[in-house]
Amino acid sequence: MAQSNSLLKQAIPEFDEHKDVAATGRSGSPAFKVTVFHDIDSAGPIWRTLQGDNAVSPGQNYHFIRLWIDAFKIAREDQYFVVAALDGAPVALLPLWRRSFGGIRALTWFPGAHVGCNAPLVDLPRLMALTPHDRRRLWSGIAAELTQVDAVYLRAVPDRIDGAIEPFAEFGVFEPVETLFRSEFSSWEEANVTQRSKSRRKHDRQQGDRLDALGTVGLEEVGNGTVAEQVLDVMFQQRAVRFKAMGVPDPFDCPLTRAFYDSTVQIGSGVPVRLHVLRLEGEIVAVRYSIALGDRLFCLISSMSEDPAIQGGSPGKQCLLRVMQTVFDTGVRAFDMGAGLTDEKRHWCNTQIALRQHYLPLNWRGRMACGAYRQWQRSRSAIKSNARLLALAKNLRGLANRSPKAEASE
Repeated sequence: MAQSNSLLKQAIPEFDEHKDVAATGRSGSPAFKVTVFHDIDSAGPIWRTLQGDNAVSPGQNYHFIRLWIDAFKIAREDQYFVVAALDGAPVALLPLWRRSFGGIRALTWFPGAHVGCNAPLVDLPRLMALTPHDRRRLWSGIAAELTQVDAVYLRAVPDRIDGAIEPFAEFGVFEPVETLFRSEFSSWEEANVTQRSKSRRKHDRQQGDRLDALGTVGLEEVGNGTVAEQVLDVMFQQRAVRFKAMGVPDPFDCPLTRAFYDSTVQIGSGVPVRLHVLRLEGEIVAVRYSIALGDRLFCLISSMSEDPAIQGGSPGKQCLLRVMQTVFDTGVRAFDMGAGLTDEKRHWCNTQIALRQHYLPLNWRGRMACGAYRQWQRSRSAIKSNARLLALAKNLRGLANRSPKAEASE
């Protein structure tokens, strides 16, 4: 434990192994108490208290994570729901999954890359009222209670939440990784005036005319239920074709992953799914899978037909255009489109939020693993920011994913 505490002190400079985090420590400093639950039901009442209406991610939704646990059959001992109380009232909750990576036991977010960003559930006003020193005490107190774990890795944590700047800066060490893109408007009219130039409107109209020339086009919104299950089948088929064309593995080609998404669209799942479906002559040509939380919409998956006869009408872009024309006039105020720059995000998103990877080693093995992974992340970012290196990486990836069986069939 002494070696673990020494590493904690390096990762969190003000960590002091001789102080009980539940004690006041300095005169007048707040008292913290940390509790670790190993089943989501036990953490449920606290979770609901902290969840509120301003989630930054579906990963902060209780029902979303419960369905994930059920679909992946995660063992009780690998579920860590870490609650920190300040003066007797919950101030933070971290829902974490213990997984093994090459023998390293790490706590990570449950949905991983399936959501654009994630963050601890917190009482934001009370958290930000703490001094940086006391926030370090809070996070170090959490770390000190984690057993049978080598490291904590929190991916894609936003550097600001609802106006609060760097609420998690004192958690371990962090690396910038991506940018999260959102559209935040009070109406379609505002979005249209702000984001679309005359040439953009002309371009959209030309694409729309080409799609309309192929038949009757219409957008529908589908909620939880039987129709949503049918839409998912088409959406994942379209995604599989796209991934194959890109030469990359299909992240949804896993029975457990598919079981999870199927469970979310069931009536009574507790996850308010919104499927925006673009149809051409009744056939699905584009889909956007989103989750509605409060006045925020989080798009997790999008797909479109790869039929060359339809591609000229850009069904994916036309689907998004029609979504933008409707959602802000139905009460949505923030439309989260995920991390990583694409054409659609450049066209429609007026808010950018920096994302960070947070690393917290808990022993010497965790320290080695965090150091190696941080270096890999830096190299990856350098490649993505260099056009020539990125093109080379994509070519190599395509070759690596080109199976002998596929070559033989050509």
